[in-house]
Amino acid sequence: MTSNPSNPHPLSRSAQTRPRTTDEDCILVLQGGGALGAYQGGVFEALCESYREPDWVAGISIGAINAALIAGNPIHTRIARLREFWELVSSALPLHGIANRVNARETLNEASATQGMLFGVPGFFAPRFPPAPFQPRGTLEAISYYDTAPLLQTLERLVDFDLINSGSVRLSVGAVNVRSGNFEYFDSDKQRIDARHIMASGALPPGFAPIEIDGEHYWDGGLVSNTPLQYVLDQPAKRRRVVFQVDLFAATGELPTTLAEVTEREKDIRFSSRTRLNTTNELDLQVIAQAAQRLIAKLPPELRNDPDARALSRVRSESAVEVVHLIYRSKHYESQSKDYEFSRVSVQEHWDAGRADMAHTLHDPRWVDRQPGANGVHVFDLTSDIPTSIRETL
Repeated sequence: MTSNPSNPHPLSRSAQTRPRTTDEDCILVLQGGGALGAYQGGVFEALCESYREPDWVAGISIGAINAALIAGNPIHTRIARLREFWELVSSALPLHGIANRVNARETLNEASATQGMLFGVPGFFAPRFPPAPFQPRGTLEAISYYDTAPLLQTLERLVDFDLINSGSVRLSVGAVNVRSGNFEYFDSDKQRIDARHIMASGALPPGFAPIEIDGEHYWDGGLVSNTPLQYVLDQPAKRRRVVFQVDLFAATGELPTTLAEVTEREKDIRFSSRTRLNTTNELDLQVIAQAAQRLIAKLPPELRNDPDARALSRVRSESAVEVVHLIYRSKHYESQSKDYEFSRVSVQEHWDAGRADMAHTLHDPRWVDRQPGANGVHVFDLTSDIPTSIRETL
């Protein structure tokens, strides 16, 4: 990263002075994806500069960590804290000189990923010693390869949980109950949030141990759903919602040509398919609910007490929803290790890609010239038509 992490990153004038509008809720939805999460930092930076600060941030796994860094800091230090976190976790293997050699880039990435697997990631996790197979049966150490105590220290240093619980920005993070297998959200609007809830959302097995909260143990929410969009849309709303959904795995891709590409493609599909399914289903439900309310309003009075009409009237109908979909697209030299490859050069590239994609979206005439309505569902995916060659130079 290029900023000094010891000083707040200077926001643009638009980010400092742009007021929150009173007729909409701005919601940032962050998918899980490990090292790719730096993309979300760039998205957030451009969002603040060109649009506004969010009212609500929801995340899974690395998205939960980014969400906590946003909600747990005042406006003028949020980007600086995000940058500080990503500089910390990418500090083990900078090697800028090697990265500039095109033919060496894949080798650099794999070396970085291997280093993380063997020695851990600064401020995030460290390998257990002795390793899990030599730990006492029935302990958390016996069911995970890495210790996440460094992440706990990082969160407690960079995140103000009292600020999160003050309600200035709503925070929701998802995790899975290990015992029941049920998905659960921890929401600052409904309970007090601390570092355990963030760590639970990112406790991906068998790398990380489950996190205990109130007598129950939780794993990474991505085991069930890698995006919080469904939870966000299921919550009652009185105002129009603008949802920026930031995904780190693309559902679409080319047919693999090698076994290594098969592994990468399988991971993309596994972590993105639920996002696409949940997005489609939830938006369909919103359309149906709004159509039902309009239909009931057209019925003559004598039919409004019909049992079927009363049943339809109970279908939840919300205000208008605009979903802006941003998806990280892999570079040609990235492999299946891209989500645990924390080299400084890759993290910087991910951040820059997120910033460029969000800036492109917010300046696209299809977004700028839109006419927000009182109801209905509208989806904007305005970076999907950018050619790869252009995307990599943005």
